[in-house]
Amino acid sequence: MQQVISVWVRDPRIQKNDFWHAYIDYEICLHTNSVFFTKKTSRVRRRYSEFVWLRQKLQANSLLMVQLPQLPPKNPFFSLNNAQQVADRMKGLQKFLEKILLSNLVLSDSCLHLFLQSQLSVSKIEACVAGKTSFSVAQAVHSSTLRRFHSEEDLQRDLSVPCDSDSDSSECREPRHKNKDMVLNKSKSQPDLI
Repeated sequence: MQQVISVWVRDPRIQKNDFWHAYIDYEICLHTNSVFFTKKTSRVRRRYSEFVWLRQKLQANSLLMVQLPQLPPKNPFFSLNNAQQVADRMKGLQKFLEKILLSNLVLSDSCLHLFLQSQLSVSKIEACVAGKTSFSVAQAVHSSTLRRFHSEEDLQRDLSVPCDSDSDSSECREPRHKNKDMVLNKSKSQPDLI
């Protein structure tokens, strides 16, 4: 059977930390039959700075064996209210994910799986991968819901509920715009990721 990984970056939302500080996060939907993923569908929200962290982590973990694609550039004049800038960044983030998902080396990285399929913060992802949490990578992925874990107790509470690995309460729905679909076909040869 041909392995397919479909990923969408969509639904930008402004999140306010307080009156003066806000940022945009994006929904990442993943649907796959790939053997690299035990959870076949997922939905998470991530912000641009988390993509920057992911790229740095993946590059460091691949020991320079893979040259990762660039992220859309950080724009000092980026406006949360400029729909074109938001759309351009969203497209760039999706292209980044599409390209990295072509590499078996990158697909074997636990940081990628936690980034795409858990709501853990970057610091919790690092702790989990380093074995410094009471839960495993697989447990964090399978207990994921569309919210961030605020504490280890929240995650433990979610882990106490049995989950079926074939189902996911936060399944991706079909994208609203077919032109935003991207199906990545895994083949035996690995293309250049640049």
